[in-house]
Amino acid sequence: MSVNVTVRKFDAVIVGAGGAGLRAAIQLSEAGLKTAVLTKVFPTRSHTVAAQGGVAASLGNSEEDHWHWHMYDTVKGSDWLGDQDAIEFMCRKANECVIELEHYGMPFDRTDNGRIYQRPFGGHMSNFGEKPVRRSCAAADRTGHAMLHAMYQRNVKVNTQFFVEWMALDLIRDAEGEVLGVTAMEMETGEIFAFHAKATIFATGGSGRIYYSSTNAFINTGDGVGMAARAGIPLEDMEFWQFHPTGVAGAGVLITEGVRGEGGILRNGQGERFMERYAPNAKDLASRDVVSRAMVTEINEGRGCGPNKDFVLLDITHLPPETIMKRLPGIHEIAVQFAGVDALKEPIPVVPTCHYQMGGIPTNYHGQVVVPGKTSQNEVMPGFYAAGECACASVHGANRLGTNSLLDLLVFGKSAGETAVETLKRTPKAHKELPADAFDRTLARLDRLNHQKGGANVHETRLAMQRSMQKHAGVFRFNDLLKEGVQKILEVQQDVQRTEIQDKSKVFNTARIEALELDNLIEVAVATMVSAEARKESRGAHVRDDAPDTPERPNGRDDANWLKHSLWYKDGNRLDYKSVALRPLSVDTIALKTRAY
Repeated sequence: MSVNVTVRKFDAVIVGAGGAGLRAAIQLSEAGLKTAVLTKVFPTRSHTVAAQGGVAASLGNSEEDHWHWHMYDTVKGSDWLGDQDAIEFMCRKANECVIELEHYGMPFDRTDNGRIYQRPFGGHMSNFGEKPVRRSCAAADRTGHAMLHAMYQRNVKVNTQFFVEWMALDLIRDAEGEVLGVTAMEMETGEIFAFHAKATIFATGGSGRIYYSSTNAFINTGDGVGMAARAGIPLEDMEFWQFHPTGVAGAGVLITEGVRGEGGILRNGQGERFMERYAPNAKDLASRDVVSRAMVTEINEGRGCGPNKDFVLLDITHLPPETIMKRLPGIHEIAVQFAGVDALKEPIPVVPTCHYQMGGIPTNYHGQVVVPGKTSQNEVMPGFYAAGECACASVHGANRLGTNSLLDLLVFGKSAGETAVETLKRTPKAHKELPADAFDRTLARLDRLNHQKGGANVHETRLAMQRSMQKHAGVFRFNDLLKEGVQKILEVQQDVQRTEIQDKSKVFNTARIEALELDNLIEVAVATMVSAEARKESRGAHVRDDAPDTPERPNGRDDANWLKHSLWYKDGNRLDYKSVALRPLSVDTIALKTRAY
């Protein structure tokens, strides 16, 4: 395929303009580095805009709090699969990052005395699990929206260069393995460019569109994760997917956990507040995986609501209307538009929905991509960084706590930016020469799409993938279904490799973009299914019927054999494993124990 590829040079290129990408860009541009940000949508429409409930920080504005309590909650929430050095780093940096954001102009809600308002959130407790604590810093129920606007304006001030409606296609690596940038397509014209950079930062967000029912936007197609996999980089802990307890039944639109933080109650078809049975202490504010499984159990045992008894109800009718309209105005609007109910007068129908990817590109807490090397389990990949949902620092482990996602964006977006700035300024150097085969992978993919005859339909293939993921790797997982799921997803992968753009004479580049996105989605789906089938225990969001909760194996965990991170490699569809970092930076290890709320 003969295509002209224009090369553009930058000190740093960031792929993705959500919370992590914008925060990294601020760090780089403020340091005077020439920084490009590639984004499929205008920055303030990145999926961080959908974050509703808040960002976690132990400010203690309403009641006593401490970063060590936050760290304990995060380790416990992760079901001890989180790396405790990275978790300590994140929780200790939280206050600094939130106050920094406030100084950028973030319009947080305020208490009567003018401090940042904080609300309770699931799994966040005081005094090492004693009782719920107010830790989530919120801007009503539009926290992510406010965050993006504040950071985008800061980037405009420091002259970050944005390339809007561009899609990154593949990583460029040289023979030594160093990352030298990415190939990308200008979506409007279909032209191919190379962004040649000394530092490449992936902040491409999640991959929730591998599932049929998801709270994720249509842009969340795992682009960074797919690009990394094709470049030979392993994907970490991809079996762990969070199902948010409260997606609008039938629509999948997110209803923030902040609704329960403000006093909302989950009820079954008999009107019972059923969470008291499953989490007597935390009740409706237990960890997300616990609440999701409780809801599915109620539905499976016939206590659901509606004609088909296939959802439960989120009730806020007992709250003062002025509280709802002040703290949850967007939720009231969503309930009207997507559920057809006035939440002031009647409860909202909800069901667990795929929400968040705990795994991703393996990184350390400096934001550097790390892979098993010849001499070490943690060999830093030169020139390559990742932050946010596409990365796995692993602060979330087997289950993320609500509001730790926005904190993750801020802390590790900044950390990746800081590390890149320090590296580039410590050892100033010219751009390395691009290898002769820098564009081969990208051009081969485009050639296939342009010339494939009688291939698979993109829409139908994507639907087959999504339905398979929903059926075989959902809230509860079964041994036979997982084995069947591996076979099914490998068959879908074969179809993806022969997808074609139908009726090429009449399509705009959206059809081409969807086909390229499917190339990324299938990498995530295969990694998820293969990793899930292989992990023979229950831990956090990964719960198998053949690994039940027993006295010998509390919560179904098998710490002796499975307290380790999984690493999936595209090459040979193989798995490897690495140990969990149980040693924090400055405090004692938070010891393993049974996880209960």
